[in-house]
Amino acid sequence: MAAPKPITRLISHVILDLDGTLLNTDCVVSQVLKPFLVKNGKKWDSKKAHKLVGKTPYEAAAVVLEDYGLPYSTEEFLSVLTPMFNEQWCNIKALPGANRLIKHLKSNGVPAALASNSPRSNIEAKISCHQGWKESFSAIVGGDEVEKGKPSPDIFLEAAKRMNTDPPNCVVIEDSLPGVMAGKSAGMHVIAVPSVPKRTAEFSSADEVINSLLDVKPEKWGLPPFNDWVDDTLPIEPWFIGGPVIKGFGHGSKVLGIPTANLPAENFSDILSEHTSGVYFGWAGLSTRGIYKMVMSIGWNPYFDNTEKTIEPWLIHDFGEDFYGEELRLAIVGYIRPEKE
Repeated sequence: MAAPKPITRLISHVILDLDGTLLNTDCVVSQVLKPFLVKNGKKWDSKKAHKLVGKTPYEAAAVVLEDYGLPYSTEEFLSVLTPMFNEQWCNIKALPGANRLIKHLKSNGVPAALASNSPRSNIEAKISCHQGWKESFSAIVGGDEVEKGKPSPDIFLEAAKRMNTDPPNCVVIEDSLPGVMAGKSAGMHVIAVPSVPKRTAEFSSADEVINSLLDVKPEKWGLPPFNDWVDDTLPIEPWFIGGPVIKGFGHGSKVLGIPTANLPAENFSDILSEHTSGVYFGWAGLSTRGIYKMVMSIGWNPYFDNTEKTIEPWLIHDFGEDFYGEELRLAIVGYIRPEKE
């Protein structure tokens, strides 16, 4: 991840994007579009999903229509899809670190705004499903409240205006390239949290590029630091996953000297999409052997540049034999750091 560029003045206000930054909207987008495309004789291609990131609803609709050759006007397409999306807003989960960051800013008296290309009514509907969010923001600006959406700076300039502060006093946290461009055009500092994997190099114009909201270090920007890290590890809400141990590619043991107990990634694509890539720790239980300390990675393993998101646990114990096929249960209780080459 890119180190932050030196700042010449302290930051006093924070402006947050919503979709892809605080909320895992991508999952709902695919859930709505997949069946719609099937009805129209098309198949959802997840590799094209990055084209929708940071777009206004109208722009995103136009991209989908062109990519899949659908026989609708943009207006017709939106009239059909909008009610389907509206039914799903409360099913969108907060991204890892979102609740923690919002609570931290509010409890420390740091003014924060929400600035999204989505219409104001959609923003209100989405955040109403997350307790404490609406009242945590000093200002909320939707794409329909300004002349131009991102990458135009209008949304961020309006947010600063509503918070009665100047643009240089603000740091923007964004997941999309249009959002980063908008923040920089507004004369603000920008932290990029790319929502599309393995595209970090495209965000070089940002002042800092981080892996996830778990990696935000407010003190780098003159803001109050988090006080929940313990010995360079971050306790998280425990989550659980399990399945039979399978044979991997042998990369861990042959190349790195760290044999991992791999789980079938295709069985866990939904739950893995809810958790940021990185290195975690917790406990591992084998059905016939006992419980052991465990460290694991989630992601694409930069050393091998995997094409799919995987989960690779390493049990901290010397085993005398392999245990392929045994049921492995994991309890993940803490975050350590992003993946590294």
